[in-house]
Amino acid sequence: MAKSDYERNRKPSNRRDGGYKKKHSSKGKPFAKRSPQPQKAGDPNLIRLNRYVANAGVCSRREADTYIAAGNVSVNGKVITEMGYKVKRTDDVRFDGRKLNPEKKEYVLLNKPKNFITTTRDEKGRRTVMELVSSASKNRLYPVGRLDRDTTGLLLFTNDGDMAKKLTHPKHGVRKIYHVHLNKNVSIADLRKIREGLELEDGKIKVDEVDYVKGTTKKEVGIEIHSGRNRIVRRIFEHLGYEVSKLDRVVFAGLTKKDLPRGHWRYLTEQEVINLGMIR
Repeated sequence: MAKSDYERNRKPSNRRDGGYKKKHSSKGKPFAKRSPQPQKAGDPNLIRLNRYVANAGVCSRREADTYIAAGNVSVNGKVITEMGYKVKRTDDVRFDGRKLNPEKKEYVLLNKPKNFITTTRDEKGRRTVMELVSSASKNRLYPVGRLDRDTTGLLLFTNDGDMAKKLTHPKHGVRKIYHVHLNKNVSIADLRKIREGLELEDGKIKVDEVDYVKGTTKKEVGIEIHSGRNRIVRRIFEHLGYEVSKLDRVVFAGLTKKDLPRGHWRYLTEQEVINLGMIR
C-alpha cells in the first residue's frame, strides 16, 4: 500500500504513544482547562464581564477588573476571576451577592409640550411622551412620575429603577417649581391661604413657597411644592375658585429648562446625575 505524504515525511519515534507527547505541568499533571465560555467568543449576545459590571453602575471598567480579580463577582453562582471572561445579558451576575442589571444607566430630560400623555403606551391611540424620546436610547426608558396631558415642562426618563423610586417617593421630598397661569388675578389673601395650607378632599396640603412671578401680571404665580399628589397644583387653585389656563414645570429635583426648548430632550450631565444621587 502506498504511504501518504505524512507517513513518508514523519520522523520515526520509539515512543509507544506514536510520538504524541501529552502536555503536563511542572508537577507532572495535565494543565487545568480554562473556565468554559458560555458561548463562542464571536457571539454578539456576549459582553465582557468588566463592561457588564461597569454598565450596572458599580464602578469603571478598570476598577471592575480589580474587583473581578479579587473574587467579588460571580456568574450563575460561580466566582469568576478570569480577565476577559464574557457573559450573556441573561446571566445571573452578582457583585458581593447583589444582582446586577447589565444595562448602562441613562438619564434623559424632556421639556414636554402640551397634548402628550405621560405613559409608555395608550390604548386609545393618543400621543405619548415616549414618541418624543424614542431616539434618545436603545434601552427602554421610563418616565419618572407624570405630567398631565395639558401640563408642560420638565419630565425625566431613565432605566435606573432605584433612582426613579427615590425621585417619586414622598419621603425624599423632591423639589418641584411650577409657573401657573390663572384666568384672573390672584389675591394676596389667597396667596396667604395657600402658604398657610389648604384642606383638600384628600387631606391638608401645604406648599413650600408661592408668589407672583416677577415682571408679569397677578394672573401668573410661581409655586414650589414637594408633594406628588395627583393634579395637586391645579386642585389647589381650583379649590379657591381659579381656573388654571396653563401649567409649566420649570424645576424638577434641581434640574432646570435652561437651553432646552419645548419638545426637545437632552442627556443629564455627569454632575447632574451625581446631584440626583445625593438626594436624601
